[in-house]
Amino acid sequence: MLKKKFGLFAAVTLAGSVFLAGCGDDAATEPAGEGGGASDPEFLSILTGGTTGTYYPLGGAMATIIENETGLDTTAEVSQASAANMTALADGAAQIAFVQTDTAFYAAEGSNMFEGEVIDTVSAIGALYPETIQLVTTANSGIASFDDLAGKSISVGAPGSGTYINAEQLLEIHGMTMDDIDAQNLDFGESQESLQSGQIDAAFITAGTPTGAVESLGATSDVVIVPVEQDKADELIEKYPYYAHDVVPSGIYGLTEEVPTVSVLAMLVVQNDLSEDLVYDITKAIYENTDQIQHAKADFIKAETALDGIGIDIHPGAQKYFDEVN
Repeated sequence: MLKKKFGLFAAVTLAGSVFLAGCGDDAATEPAGEGGGASDPEFLSILTGGTTGTYYPLGGAMATIIENETGLDTTAEVSQASAANMTALADGAAQIAFVQTDTAFYAAEGSNMFEGEVIDTVSAIGALYPETIQLVTTANSGIASFDDLAGKSISVGAPGSGTYINAEQLLEIHGMTMDDIDAQNLDFGESQESLQSGQIDAAFITAGTPTGAVESLGATSDVVIVPVEQDKADELIEKYPYYAHDVVPSGIYGLTEEVPTVSVLAMLVVQNDLSEDLVYDITKAIYENTDQIQHAKADFIKAETALDGIGIDIHPGAQKYFDEVN
């Protein structure tokens, strides 16, 4: 199944980091007690994403903070992001990872890209910032609502991708399926180019705002973001608890007012085996030192919203911290 495929890839790409991050530390693979960290690792490895994405620079900053606050050598590792990170953590290749809340939920359930492969050895530290679902079109498309999508050519991302599943679920809440549209499997750059040329009518894009591809579209076209109205957002969140309310703010893409939508969230997950004390210290280090993170997304990383949109178990150490401060 897909878990095995990602596990093999992770084993290859992370071989160096496993060597450096304590693969020889037998204690790192033994269950930890609730309190003391006698069986905690001597090194921590944080799986992020590609070097041009958001996860990697945030991970580097967080690694420095964790090392300074806990005294444990901590490194941020390049990876293939959410789905690969969940599998790599389950396989013991690292201790902490960035993932999207929906991907973590699928892993815990054994659904979608993790069909039949439940990952129950990973729990949440907390949410970080929104990955906004943006249904992007242009003013000359005539599309103003989800009802206008029927029969239109819509980019929905690659089959099985996070964007594809977001699109599928939003269509479902609006009484539609992929069969009701002319679905195109394009990445963000291809979606931008196809919208500019008129080859497609709209595109689903799941990413932090502002998104470069949408900004580039706005340089040549009047961008329209199709709203997800309050009642539909509530219905979606009730059925799929890893979603959260969000807006695309005014002032970006040439928008003159904010547009309601939903988001999944970037989050941190951790191996269950790490002790309560260590995960408490990691959580406290991150959420109390965001001023040391030189990235725009640091403004979203707050203890009071850290449990929003999370559909998997919270590690007891993280829960202890949030219980104290919230």
